[in-house]
Formats: sequence, structure tokens, C-alpha cells
Amino acid sequence: MPFYSDEIIEQVRQSTDIVQLISGFVNLKRKGSNYFGLCPFHNEKTGSFSVSENKQMYYCFGCHATGNVYTFLMKHENMSFVEAIQYLAEKSGIKLPEANESEEAKKARSRRERIYQANTEAAKYFYRALRSAQGELGLDYFKGRKLSDETMQKFGLGYSLQYSDDLTKYLMKNGYSIDELTAAGLSVYDEKYGARDKFYNRVMFPIMNGSGKVIAFGGRVMGEGEPKYLNTAETEIFEKRKNLFGLNLARSSRAKNFILCEGYMDVISLHQAGFDQAMASLGTAFTMDQAMILKRFGRDVLLAYDSDTAGINAALKAISILRSCGLNGRVINMQPYKDPDEFIKNLGAEEYQKRLDKAENGFLFEVRILRKDYDLSDPAQKTAFYNEIAKKLCVFEEEMERENYIEAVSEEYGIPKDALKKQVISLVLKGGVKLPDNVADTTQRPGAQPKSDDNDKYAQRVLLTWLSEEPYKYKGISEFISAEDFTDPIYHRVAERMLRDMEEGPPNPAAIINMFEDADEQQQAAEVFHTKLDAIVTDEEKEKAFRDIVLKVKQERFDHDNKKAEGGLNLEEKLKQKRLMEDLRKRLRV
Repeated sequence: MPFYSDEIIEQVRQSTDIVQLISGFVNLKRKGSNYFGLCPFHNEKTGSFSVSENKQMYYCFGCHATGNVYTFLMKHENMSFVEAIQYLAEKSGIKLPEANESEEAKKARSRRERIYQANTEAAKYFYRALRSAQGELGLDYFKGRKLSDETMQKFGLGYSLQYSDDLTKYLMKNGYSIDELTAAGLSVYDEKYGARDKFYNRVMFPIMNGSGKVIAFGGRVMGEGEPKYLNTAETEIFEKRKNLFGLNLARSSRAKNFILCEGYMDVISLHQAGFDQAMASLGTAFTMDQAMILKRFGRDVLLAYDSDTAGINAALKAISILRSCGLNGRVINMQPYKDPDEFIKNLGAEEYQKRLDKAENGFLFEVRILRKDYDLSDPAQKTAFYNEIAKKLCVFEEEMERENYIEAVSEEYGIPKDALKKQVISLVLKGGVKLPDNVADTTQRPGAQPKSDDNDKYAQRVLLTWLSEEPYKYKGISEFISAEDFTDPIYHRVAERMLRDMEEGPPNPAAIINMFEDADEQQQAAEVFHTKLDAIVTDEEKEKAFRDIVLKVKQERFDHDNKKAEGGLNLEEKLKQKRLMEDLRKRLRV
């Protein structure tokens, strides 16, 4: 558990407004007393992600992600609990006391810090090496690619010398162990050759996270050698699928879009030409995790992939991923050149801007590529092509959006609009509209009745939610209801703290979930504050529903005690329970 005191943790949490924090990552709009937006933790087109200013909590009615300012940063930014505290404390101007840290926690934190530091020192070493006499080969390569000194400095470009153990010796001399260097992906070790560098005789591209910390490297070999490009293997601080080369710079761009490239040099050339919104995936195909990162910024994504067959196929996959995340992907035409680097060198920035302005709609690009597989002079193939288009149109769930694409495709390919629309509707009715893979089902509306196996907990959850939203109601039932009436272990702990808080004032939901260390337990505890009854029309109906819930919780407690008692409760105890329930009904006027 945290090694800062509960008082410090709570002070930092209270100093941070959750709406303001999350607004930096998610576009939120106020609806009633809460704020809503597209969930950053799963793919959706309709905003089911709720942020409560009063409770200082978030909750997604689709994937059920939930928590407070700490859990948001831990899940969204891959921070540890301690890193989240330190981050928020710094933003709030709170000076943290010396941490009372366990030895195990100290080691884990120190290890991650050392990996970050080792990467930073390696980046400095490569940077200096490029500008030394021994780095002439690397410097000539970059100058041959028409990069300015300013651009090389901006990206921290470097060179790993031709000696196979140069960096390893340097870092070990400066206090880093071989275990730390292998954990950082900078060195390799085997019994035959000992410790040696992961990268040598390569121009080096530092890879930074969104905060600008060096987390990995890419290296291009000089001369002959395989592999041509070599990336750091995944480490404790680096996952390829969750990072993008150049994101640390592109996120600050004033452009209304991002340009997604395939390679480091494409990104660097575009930045040098003034397109500072460019970035690239890291030696792998574009991933759902990377799309979710881009989704935070709410910008269109322009694909600047190579114009060869492999690039076209990569673009088609990226378009599908972007669409499933609710992002608008468009494709830049770079003909007659293969990639952005070639294009810029030959036609310049002004012409490239024209291509950006005319970037092709992602769906229409898909249809155009599909068209190449069919001979439209053959009626059978023409029909097959039209049917494939109709199937593709089924991905659009909203009628207006689907109608617009039907119209656009009809005009482009001379397809009778009514016939195409009829075919699409036929497929939709047959189940043609499907959610993309990995998209959570958000069709279960908030407040729907629970499954039968959850009925016993439902009343307890509803009562706790109700009291958290209308704490004044606790005074009227405090003599009947106690924490012991909440038989579920999680709800019991929540009730214990919450009812105690309400003796003095309103409860503090965000602080309550901090009592739980386990992520699953945190989620269950947080759901206590987001359970809703079905719509209740009048105040009278609402009051009756509240009384019914109180009675149900109490009755479930008695039933639980009876089942728990060996052989069941005796007759006297059962009669006592019965009298208590009758008395409770009278007092509640049920």
C-alpha cells in the first residue's frame, strides 16, 4: 500500500479537481450534475464516461472503469500509485514529506528510476559521440539526409560507436550495474562474450514518452548489416504498442490533425519542413493502444504511409482501427514518391500542404483500393463489387452517417442510390452492423435491473449510492441501519466508513475507494456510488422506493444471518427478527 500517510494522500487528492484533470485528456461536456465524454479506456462512439464533480470520481457505464484522480493517472498514464501522488502534488504546489517507504517498494521505485536515468545517460552519450571525430560516419549520414543541426538537436539524434562494448563500459564506470543496463535494453550479456552493447555502429534515434523522458532507442546500421533497423526490446518502462515516436513533440502542435508515418526519418523530415504534428508507430503495425492515445487529443489522423503495396495494406488496417475508436482517418496521396521524406525533398513543404488539404476520406480510400480487385465490365464482378461496398457501409451505425456515405459512393461509382440503400438496409436488418473487435458492449443501459446472481447485492449497492447522493436521508434511518446490514465484504467496508463520515457531514466517495489496494476491489467499491434505480416519476414514488430499499437491505441481513447460523436461527431469534421488521415497517410507514 502507499508509503505516504493517509493524511498526505487525502490532502493531495483534495487539492486536485478531477474534472479539470480529466479534461486534459478527455473532451467532457456537462449534462446535469455530471460531465460526460468518450471513455479513454475502451472504444465507443457514444459517450458513457461520467465524471462527478461532487464525488470527485469517474465511472464508465460501458466498460465499468472507475476510480478517482489517482486511479485515472495510474491507468491512463501508466503511473504507479506513488508517481501519481508525486505528479499531483507537484501540480498543486504541495511539498511532500520524506516518504516512509518499505524496502521492497524502495527497490522497485529505484529500479525504474535507474532505468530512466540509464536511458538518459545513454542518449547524452550517443549525442556527444555523433559530434565527435569518431562519429563522422553517422554525422555524414544525417547530413546526407539533408537534416539541419537544429533538427538533429531537436530530436537528440546520436551515434553508437563501432566498438561493441563502448557504451556498456562507460555506463558501468558511472555506477550502473550490468543488471540495470540489461533491464534498460542498452546492454546484452552472455557467458561467452560477457557484457556488450545492444547498439553499435548505428545512427541513434531516442524514443521518448509523452512527457519527454527517454524510454528506448531505435538504431539504423551504418553500411552493411542486419537488421537494418533495431529497436530496444520491451522493458519495464517501454511498450512498443503504447508509444509513438515524436508524440512528445506532436502533442504540442497547433495543427488540427496528426500525421501518422511509418518511419523515424519521415517524422523528422516533416518536422523540419514545418509539419510538427508528425509521429510514427515503433517498428510494428499501428495498434489499438496507439489509437487510444491519439483519441485523447480529439484530432483527425492523416496517414502518410508508403505508397507501395505494404504501405497500402498498413493504411487499410490503420483506418479500421481508427474508425473503431471513433477517429476520422484520412490518407495522404504521395505519388509519385514513396514516402514523406522523398516527397518533401523533391516537391517541398508547400506542395505537401496541398496534399494534406486534399487527403482522401478513409472509407472512400478503402473502396477505391477494393475497386482494383474487380473487372466492372463483367456484370457478375460488378454486382460482387457493389455487394462488398454494401457490406462495408454496414459499419456505420448512425443512420445519417451511413446515408451520407451511401450518397458519396453512389456518385463516385455510378451505383443507383436507392438500390444500394436497399441492399445496405437488408444487410443491417440481417445483422450486418457489428461492433468492431475489442469494442465493449455498451448497450446495457445504466440503471438496468441486475442479473439474478447479483440481486442480493443490488439493494445494498443502491442504498449506499442513494445515501452518497442524498446524505440527509441517513438521519431518518440511522437508528435502523448499520454497517452490519451490508453483508457483502466490500460493501460492508464502504458502509462502515461512509456511515461514520455521515455522522459529521457528507461522505467522501473518492477517499473511500482509496481504502482498497486491489484494483478489482476498488472497482466494486466505486460501483457503490454509481448504481441507479430505474426512472422514478414522482417524489412520492421516489420516497416509497427508498423505504422499500431500506426494508430489503434489512431483510437480506436477517436472511443472511439465518443461513450463516449452524442449523439456522432458533425460534426466539426468528420471532425477534420478525418483530423488528414489523416495527421498521411501521416507522417507515410502509
